[in-house]
Amino acid sequence: MTLATAQGHDRDHWQALAVAARARLESRLFIDGRFVDAARGGRFQSINPATGAPLAEVSAGTAEDIDLAVAAARRAFRSGAWSKLPPRRRMDILYRFAALVDEHAEQLAVLETLDMGKPIADVVAGDLPAVIETIRFMAECIDKIEGAVTNTESGVVHMILREPLGVVGAISPWNYPLLMAVWKIAPALAAGNTVVLKPAEQAPLSCLRLAELFMEAGGPAGGFNVVNGLGEVAGKALALHNDVAKVSFTGSTEVGKLILQYAGQSNMKRVALECGGKSPQVFMGDLPDLGAAVTAAYRGIFSNMGEVCNAGSRILVERGIYGEFIERFVAEGEHAYVPGDPLDPATTMGPLVTREAQQRVLGLIETGRKEGAKLRFGGGVPRNAGAGSFVSPTLFTDVRSDMTIARQEIFGPVAAVMPFAGVDEAIRIANDTIYGLAAGVWTRDVNTAFRLVREIEAGVVWINCFDEGDMTQPFGGWKQSGNARDKCFESVVSYTQTKSAWLRLAAQP
Repeated sequence: MTLATAQGHDRDHWQALAVAARARLESRLFIDGRFVDAARGGRFQSINPATGAPLAEVSAGTAEDIDLAVAAARRAFRSGAWSKLPPRRRMDILYRFAALVDEHAEQLAVLETLDMGKPIADVVAGDLPAVIETIRFMAECIDKIEGAVTNTESGVVHMILREPLGVVGAISPWNYPLLMAVWKIAPALAAGNTVVLKPAEQAPLSCLRLAELFMEAGGPAGGFNVVNGLGEVAGKALALHNDVAKVSFTGSTEVGKLILQYAGQSNMKRVALECGGKSPQVFMGDLPDLGAAVTAAYRGIFSNMGEVCNAGSRILVERGIYGEFIERFVAEGEHAYVPGDPLDPATTMGPLVTREAQQRVLGLIETGRKEGAKLRFGGGVPRNAGAGSFVSPTLFTDVRSDMTIARQEIFGPVAAVMPFAGVDEAIRIANDTIYGLAAGVWTRDVNTAFRLVREIEAGVVWINCFDEGDMTQPFGGWKQSGNARDKCFESVVSYTQTKSAWLRLAAQP
């Protein structure tokens, strides 16, 4: 069944598909083109966050398994089975890979929802289309990678060649298990590298199926390997491995700093980081459409349960419209996202990924109360949550920059509204953070818009919209939000290196 077909399924159909998926879950490691048990036989439990019930026993890879996966990837790279394929052939395989993701959309969607708790409607309407688009875009980039011939003295030809790096280690997060993995895998493969992926231990199952589909598309054994495991074990081993040429990581700033250390302690491998965020949305008093602005504000923080690196969690509102903005946010935002069964297409908010994540977010909400922020709605667990790790959509107003909820990445559906007076104060508050991933600017004044774009310290700035874009848009942050640029042609180039070839021609008689 394709993605288009899956979009028409009802809750009963998805429940039946979930039962079938649970009966044939594959939870081993995928190394050198086949599923294998972890070398030491270790396992860890994957929990369905919507029910609190065990979903699968997953193989727990260790440094030994990372060694095996990297060796397989290195063999595949050095053999030229992938790196030396003609560009059009590599493109064909990636196009087929994208087509297989589409053909198996039902299975992938169910795995994503069971493992991570994301509403099935979001997976089908948002995540999977973006996965397919990413693979296809990166395939299209393959024959666009160019070198150069420079202008030199007569009798010399100087060529700058662009070649793949080798083995790429990818460490992906759980909030968008397939999409964030593909943001790393697809450009690395497009550039001719081979890959070892360490998916987040909270949601690895869909990535295992993804690797199998790459093989079905014609990818070589060892070209794309998946090692499940704990970050502090398997992830650390991957980042420390001397045969890994680059490691790409999406996750917390704290772990990102460790990845940098591991690279320095080993082979000085390249490191690409996309880390935390505390993104501001700045709503000027002259914004063009208050209704659209309020909708963007609550969608920007409540979508995907707030488990988004670039979530618009700091909502900066100019004092002249502050009261009306809050009134409309409360009226429209409180019930816009309804927690429920993630396999029901009517559900708009699923659980947080784990019980620990739920307790952490509830603890930060309590801290917000104690520090004096005004709780306008939410703040707890919704009724009928059962054993699921749900948190109600939550709104705090009258938040100050020194409060914990304004400074710490919460990674949950918690909005913090902050008043400001004038552009200068907006810029000061927006930049008063260690993060710099994204921002939103709302104004009808072009001069104000571009001043804010220039002065807000963020890698992505949206004007009169939020969290939009296409594959031409580089996505990545400033400051402690990291240094990577995902999506876009630049991401493919970042998985290559240059080689300078200086050829002196024979002297002419």
